Amino acid sequence: MRLRQVAWAARDLESMKRQLEHGGLRQPFRDPGVGEFGLDNAVYPVGDTFFEVVSPIQDGTTAGRYLDRRGVDTAGYMVLVQVDDLDAVRARAAELGIRAVWSIDLDDIRATHLHPRDLGAITSIDQPTDPASWRWGGPSWEERAVTGGLRSVEVAGADPERWSALLDRPLDGAAITLDDGTEIRFVEADQPGVVACDLQAGLASIRVD
Repeated sequence: MRLRQVAWAARDLESMKRQLEHGGLRQPFRDPGVGEFGLDNAVYPVGDTFFEVVSPIQDGTTAGRYLDRRGVDTAGYMVLVQVDDLDAVRARAAELGIRAVWSIDLDDIRATHLHPRDLGAITSIDQPTDPASWRWGGPSWEERAVTGGLRSVEVAGADPERWSALLDRPLDGAAITLDDGTEIRFVEADQPGVVACDLQAGLASIRVD
């Protein structure tokens, strides 16, 4: 179990891309599949983890409404956790009353998005058929990746005990440490959601908040 991807929402996709690429990220994948949600995006491979920016391209999107509610142009949006037994996590989510808002089972990956009101942020639990693969990173992401990886994500407005039960991992203070050493940290903020993440890109330490 590991933190595999974090997503940020931005009204101006190109502006946020420029900021990230100035920090050392390179060669994003533009996933046409997010058009289903009324979004454009850019997914940056960092080691074998990913930082994504999503941007609304039509009215009424979840991401657009989220930015409107917060009154900002950019904000943390989504956490994607790779698991090794999706059926068990789905069952625990149901037992805990955590609602699923979207699910898909493909040949190479299975995933469920969980309701942000139940976990503080939209949370995806994903199980790729090959644990080293990641469909959402696009074709040949390994060749485009910079060295480094995600280190942690911070979530506000969450119940840490509920996260601990969902992931079947112990709380260490206000954090859950996953199998690869990545952390999900629980913090206080004025509004719920993803509030920050830390990643290493080459020699640069990048904090997005």
